[in-house]
Amino acid sequence: MTNRFLSAASMAAIALTLSACGDDEVEVPPTMMPMPTPTPSPTPSPTGFDVSACLNQVIPGTGGVTVAGAVVPDTLTINLGAASGFPNGRRLEDPVIDVTLGVIFLDLAVHGAGTLAGVPVNPAANDVPFQAGFPYLAPAQGSPPITVSGGSSFVFNTAPVGDFVRVDRMGMPAVSTALIGSDQKDPYNDASPADDANGDFVPELTEQLTGLTNALADDLTDLGLTPCATPNT
Repeated sequence: MTNRFLSAASMAAIALTLSACGDDEVEVPPTMMPMPTPTPSPTPSPTGFDVSACLNQVIPGTGGVTVAGAVVPDTLTINLGAASGFPNGRRLEDPVIDVTLGVIFLDLAVHGAGTLAGVPVNPAANDVPFQAGFPYLAPAQGSPPITVSGGSSFVFNTAPVGDFVRVDRMGMPAVSTALIGSDQKDPYNDASPADDANGDFVPELTEQLTGLTNALADDLTDLGLTPCATPNT
């Protein structure tokens, strides 16, 4: 075993010596050139949107009411000369949140106000049919179910207004919830529709709608919907 190892080592040494003696130039393996590092593509700046068109578009079936006119002041109104149904009044079966989101995000010249109500995940109706007479709501559910025998014996609270404290404003559904930021919730709830009419919260409504549109516009487009907001140039 030792002789074989020495013999192999000797042959290697002789080969190297002959190579060096027979050729003054020793071949050096080529040096690997470093691969150039590709320049990273610049991160595209996010596209911002102008929501003025959303606020100024007219809601069909309301007799000419614009989106801004429907949410400022934050009150639920009814035009007796127009068809009933949210946002002209509110029926129990009206998909109010879907309609609200539809009119503040979608181009109403392309899509109807109830477009988002047709999304397959939206419930088609209340799980229990509404009643034809007062109190109109579906019977209460539970185990055992609560029985209701009409509303004639209901006693309304007659305490003075000053005894109550406003904890949330829900004149137009989703306005206080979606279009008023967390740091403005308390001032908004403490204010009144008269303050809305003065324009006190218009900047807040516009800022929140812009932020939501910036986040959701691409999703709406991917769904084949046309946003009412226009990209900033």
